Amino acid sequence: MPHIVELLQAMVNHNGSDLHLSVGAPPAIRVDGALRSISAESLDRDTSYQLVMGILSESQRAALEENLELDFAVSVAGLGRFRGNAHYNRGSLEAAFRHIRAEIPDLPTLGHEPILESLCQLHRGLVLVTGITGSGKSTTLASMVKRISETRSGVIISVEDPIEYIFHHSRSLIKQREIGHDTLSFSRALRHVLRQDPDVILVSELRDYETMQAAVTAAETGHLVLSTLHTIDAPKALDRMIDAFPADQQGQIIAQLANCLQAVVSQRLLPHAGGQGRVLASEVMMMNYAIRNCLRTRKFEQILGLIEIGRNEGMHTIDESLTKLLRQRVILPAEALAHCRDREAIQVVIDEIEAADRKKRGGWRV
Repeated sequence: MPHIVELLQAMVNHNGSDLHLSVGAPPAIRVDGALRSISAESLDRDTSYQLVMGILSESQRAALEENLELDFAVSVAGLGRFRGNAHYNRGSLEAAFRHIRAEIPDLPTLGHEPILESLCQLHRGLVLVTGITGSGKSTTLASMVKRISETRSGVIISVEDPIEYIFHHSRSLIKQREIGHDTLSFSRALRHVLRQDPDVILVSELRDYETMQAAVTAAETGHLVLSTLHTIDAPKALDRMIDAFPADQQGQIIAQLANCLQAVVSQRLLPHAGGQGRVLASEVMMMNYAIRNCLRTRKFEQILGLIEIGRNEGMHTIDESLTKLLRQRVILPAEALAHCRDREAIQVVIDEIEAADRKKRGGWRV
């Protein structure tokens, strides 16, 4: 039977992002978005159980047995930190592990536009980073916290489940609180955080309306709040937050968001055209007067057009980001078509690039 550390080592050696342990299948890692097996032998129920339980503490095992699932983080000497999720599948214990890089990358290194640096200079309001699971939201937030800590004096408090990146004090003091170890819940931690003299508050995820309400209240009272949501683009983040509230509270949260929301950054990670690594595609919505008015009146269908004409304010759509990546030849046309809003407009760009490529080097095909 392999040891869990050996499997995590294999993931790191192959530059993988995730390790999956599933009964009836070999251990698999995700590399550049694609799964690949790292063993010829499938895991049976007992082996999977022993691998997962072998890396958990006694308290974590008890929590898993009580709740049937568990989010946790673990550090392995010589390998680094990993975020794990243990869960049951048809009665069998399985798990997924994500590798957390030791070094927090800078925002430009991740592929973000300069507007993200500007967001780090804000002193109040709510900034959301959205995207699907595995789109790099946590890394973007970590990069923003790192930048803020390096450039201003203050207190940064994070509430995470679990703690992923480990921050180090710089010009700012950074306190990291983990759900289950340092506090009982996101909403509870946020109710008390204002008495801890924070300047910046990081909430790893807005999962429910109680947490959303507490985060919005903190942003309204003069703090910078950074958090994530699971939405596929920037405008849908507004829908997601409003719909999380009971109908009789939606008017209030709309008014609060219109006052305190500063920006929504949506992102996706796409395979690099060269076959190795992934590339960031993003959408940025800055909350100017026109977009705040659309929020108040719930005319969300007008927001996309306002983002398109807001380039001088740092805004851009996902299609504009994909077009830029296409022209830089770092993503393939098929990826752009799969992730764009307007396929016809992107196809025009692809045709232009193909024509120029045929003229220079003999063509580039989807």
